Amino acid sequence: MAPIEKPDIGPTDTSHENKDTSPTNSSKTSSHNETHYTEYASARRQSSATRQASVAALLRNPLAGMTEEAVLADVDTWCVEKGLSEHQDTFRKGALIARVAQRDDGFEYVRQLSQDDKNVLRYEIQHRWSQPFMLYFLVVLCAGSAIVQGMDQTAVNGAQLFYFDEFGIVNQWQRGLLNGAPYLCSAVIGCWTNAPLNKLFGRRGTIFISCFISFVTGIWMAVANNWVNLLFARFALGFAVGAKSSTTPVYAAESAPKTIRGALTMMWQMWTAFGIMLGFVVSVVFQDLDFLGEYSQWRWMLASTAIPPMFVMLQVYVCPESPRWYMEKGKYDEAFSALRRLRKHDIQAARDMYYAYKLLEIEQREREGKNLVKEFFFVKRNRRAAQSSFFVMFMQQFCGVNVIAYYSSAIFEQAGFSRPNALWVSFGTGLTNFLFAIPAIYTIDTFGRRNLLLTTFPLMGLCLLFCGFSFYIPESPDDPSGARTVCVALAIFLFMAVYSPGEGPVPFTYSAEAFPLWIRDVGMSFATATCWGFNFILALTWPPLLKAFTPQGAFGWYAAWNFFGWVYCYFLLPETKNLTLEELDSVFSVGNREHARYYQEKLPWYFQKHILRKDVVPMEPLYQFHDAPVDVHKERAFDAEKGEVVR
Repeated sequence: MAPIEKPDIGPTDTSHENKDTSPTNSSKTSSHNETHYTEYASARRQSSATRQASVAALLRNPLAGMTEEAVLADVDTWCVEKGLSEHQDTFRKGALIARVAQRDDGFEYVRQLSQDDKNVLRYEIQHRWSQPFMLYFLVVLCAGSAIVQGMDQTAVNGAQLFYFDEFGIVNQWQRGLLNGAPYLCSAVIGCWTNAPLNKLFGRRGTIFISCFISFVTGIWMAVANNWVNLLFARFALGFAVGAKSSTTPVYAAESAPKTIRGALTMMWQMWTAFGIMLGFVVSVVFQDLDFLGEYSQWRWMLASTAIPPMFVMLQVYVCPESPRWYMEKGKYDEAFSALRRLRKHDIQAARDMYYAYKLLEIEQREREGKNLVKEFFFVKRNRRAAQSSFFVMFMQQFCGVNVIAYYSSAIFEQAGFSRPNALWVSFGTGLTNFLFAIPAIYTIDTFGRRNLLLTTFPLMGLCLLFCGFSFYIPESPDDPSGARTVCVALAIFLFMAVYSPGEGPVPFTYSAEAFPLWIRDVGMSFATATCWGFNFILALTWPPLLKAFTPQGAFGWYAAWNFFGWVYCYFLLPETKNLTLEELDSVFSVGNREHARYYQEKLPWYFQKHILRKDVVPMEPLYQFHDAPVDVHKERAFDAEKGEVVR
């Protein structure tokens, strides 16, 4: 939907839209502030003459412009067409609730609802975590899928210490290729199978297939008899990585009610962090299990990654399929049956299903006759979203986190730890990652995506410099707890604590909301392919980078990328927190030069306000959003034949 054009009226206070701006009231402001404001506004207009404030359109509920009679007529026809006539009364109520869904208390004004119906809806708002057992069972399934993902990533951390020795792998590039093979496959093939697999087999089927591949390749890796066989097994693992990481958060989002949708979607990152920690746990548990041979410990470590996907496969078809997927396939009766299992009351299921259908209808209309690849790269709004998603996904790898995830045990050995102690300390980094991922469920929607990155990028850079420079401390072979080992461990622990609430959860959350609905599948495939592609590059290049640059240079290299990330984020990355789809259309329509110019001009303002602590006039916002909530007391005439609101 195109944003509403509005002339540039200079600096505005968007928090007081109904403020009286008459000369009488204006004169109450001090002349000093008035003069300051005028001069400031004039300077802003001169310095940014080419910039027009973007104005987003009102987030339009597809039912909000319709009268009650029009909604009821529409839902009656819809129930007959979709074979839902036996639930017509329920859907009539659900549609009327959906019509006023922009207001939490909108249902209070729906006359057709009984007091029992309203009590159900009040309870939903007041007790948002009171949900049916099946919804939480589905959450456990998604958590299990995330755990599979995390274990697949880090079980190799301890295993490589043994299979490098067993197979006599000394070439640094060969080591990197072996560790990074799954992510090469995922970037080139795995991520792009997401759309066809979901179309053919649904969300559950895609999760089942990806977990089956994880199960098979876990066993395959454990029985590999040479490094080439192990390489093929790890490459095959990549078929599971991309599809699983793209599908599971979507499955959770499409099944959850809006009151807890954000929190449940965010849990993908938290439980992935838990799986990462389990990958370190199995390295510790199996480090002495060598009865199959001197270096056979790695076989048990990699075989253990087959256990979580086995449980997910047993569980997945007990859960209902995504109602949205059923509707896309025209299976409306099954969609309603699925939603009834995921909601406490039928009117909640009817409301969510009918509203989702109306949004899906708009999305399909937007897709019609369009080349999605062309739209993705040649439409400025979409290209800007792709650029921003590319950046956050790229930086998730080049912030250096997976150097620690894949190579921390080897790094700790090089710092002076014994092998058992190195495995234990690596487990500590995984535990830190998991514990500090929990607060991100709350901070990502309160502090904001951009602010989290601006805070954590420089801190991660400093932690990596601290880690690299710690290798200048002379090694003390007789004192395993010497200053060098302590400083390296402390630096990595601090790094993981800073990473977990920042670059950990932001990339997948940001990418999932940056793209318009009608190209979101393409956008997420692109974003996840970017993530896993650079993951492969990092895993491949770290061993030769470490050898060529020494630990000081190698850690300094990734520290520099974090400082670059801060600069890019400040000047070029838009915020997406709490913005509607229409507002995001306007945000991503602002070009790079315009965005960078605005924040360049804002640097002195930040200095005056936060460093010198001066009372400065607020800057003109980069984006101006029109906020006009739907008034449920007012009806607007609706021409049902034309599908238009009559003003």
